Amino acid sequence: MAGTTGAVARSRAADGGANRWVVLLVLCVSLLLVALDATVLHVAVPAVTEDLRPSGVELLWIVDAYPLICAALLILFGTLGDRIGRRRVLLLGYGIFGAASALAAFADSPAILIAARALLGVGGAMIMPATLSILRSVFPDRRERATAIGIWTAVAAVGAATGPVLGGFLVEHFWWGSVFLINIPLMAVILPLGARLLPESRGGLDGPWDVWGALMAAAGVLGLVLGVKRLGVGHGVLDLATAVPLLIGLALPVLFVRRQRRRSHPLIDVRMFGAAAFSTSVGCVVLCMLALVGLQLIAVQYLQLVLGLGPMETGLRLLPLTFAAMAAGATGSYTLSRIGPRRMAAGGFLLTSGAVLLLTAMGPYDRPALLTTGFVLLGFGLQTTLFASYESMLSEAPQEYAGGAAAIGETSYQLGAGMGIALLGSVMNAAYAPGVAGVPGVPREASAAAAHSLGEAYQVADGLGGAAGAVLRLAARDSFVHGLRVTLLVSAALLLVGAVAALRLPRTMGTDEAPGGGCLPAARTPEPRRLTAPVPPARGAGHEVARP
Repeated sequence: MAGTTGAVARSRAADGGANRWVVLLVLCVSLLLVALDATVLHVAVPAVTEDLRPSGVELLWIVDAYPLICAALLILFGTLGDRIGRRRVLLLGYGIFGAASALAAFADSPAILIAARALLGVGGAMIMPATLSILRSVFPDRRERATAIGIWTAVAAVGAATGPVLGGFLVEHFWWGSVFLINIPLMAVILPLGARLLPESRGGLDGPWDVWGALMAAAGVLGLVLGVKRLGVGHGVLDLATAVPLLIGLALPVLFVRRQRRRSHPLIDVRMFGAAAFSTSVGCVVLCMLALVGLQLIAVQYLQLVLGLGPMETGLRLLPLTFAAMAAGATGSYTLSRIGPRRMAAGGFLLTSGAVLLLTAMGPYDRPALLTTGFVLLGFGLQTTLFASYESMLSEAPQEYAGGAAAIGETSYQLGAGMGIALLGSVMNAAYAPGVAGVPGVPREASAAAAHSLGEAYQVADGLGGAAGAVLRLAARDSFVHGLRVTLLVSAALLLVGAVAALRLPRTMGTDEAPGGGCLPAARTPEPRRLTAPVPPARGAGHEVARP
């Protein structure tokens, strides 16, 4: 009887029946977990350091193993889902994610925690592309799908932003492993529920899965993201450990594209990038994440080091950004149908640029009203652009390459985040360092050490003590505020570039037509085709879907 009920439920969901909203709920919980895990560890790092005593390199891998592995494997598992079934890959991802969470929660050494975080990345890479692909299958009508995407992106925003707040609460009341332990009961519920309710969908592709191509894509993305992350933490581009990953990350994608063009059964139809809407959407996602992650990183430092707020207070101060992003997601479908993707994405960029310019008025003293207003406009503007970009991508990707298109969207999301840390972090450092390079009365060695970061400047100032320490602390704080304003101006300029680029998106939303409708370049496509692509999680995740 239970088996029959499950089959009926899956059938109704696949047909777009009443259960499609229950399916959306399951998919949103999936996204919430993945988005939470991307940020929940951040506030637990001091506790992990005190307990496990990792070296500096081990600590970096504890933090970075999850996003690096996840980003590298998105295309591999996204295209695998197109071949063997997205539901199958998703359920396997649930199991791996739950097991890895248990391993991480009770890790008693840095090596075990790093391995657990890497395994979490494997599970996350299996979950992300499959979820949107299933969403696309369950919501074949574009306007109804836009509503589902709005709910989806709102949940993503909640997960990404509440991770630090939840992590701070758990670390304060329990122990650092509890930030992983919360995944286990949720996975214990969602795994059987997903097996019962989620419909299976495939890309309908013939021919073998290109294993070497998938591995080539994984290695290329891993090299590129790793190289960009190393640039973001201050390593030079000529540093061997940075240059080699970057070269691999630039060379392998080129070879991957050439390989896909030659194959009769490619993993990804690279002609998607010939469609202006698809390639522009990818670029908009990269620019959005570049601005969001880079600005969030700097905002956290400002709130904690300049204003002196604790981790919990810092998380609460950033909640207006989250609530605004939720509002943008909830109203995205209505806005998109009224003004279309072009004006929605460009308008979001312009609103965000205005918010960034407003935040240049931040100074060494707390101005809560200014910060709240700026964060609200920032969250609403960026999520508006992300919504329009992902929805356009989702409607542009070919049905049979839905998982691969979702993976491209999520990869662009991760790449934009890494570039934001690298680019805006570099601008920040370049503007900050000169102000503390030669502070009167402070030894040259101390000034040189203080130029690395504001946190290190405070440590040096505390070590000096007396008048010299006080002068160095004040100079470092003022220099950081100056660097913050310069970085905000650069970010505003990039966002204006994004607004111009968004003008290549379609003017109107349009509607779904026959199952084959779509928009690959006409010269390359004998018959109209349809596309499917990803959606992001304001934390993080981006995915897409295709009708089987």
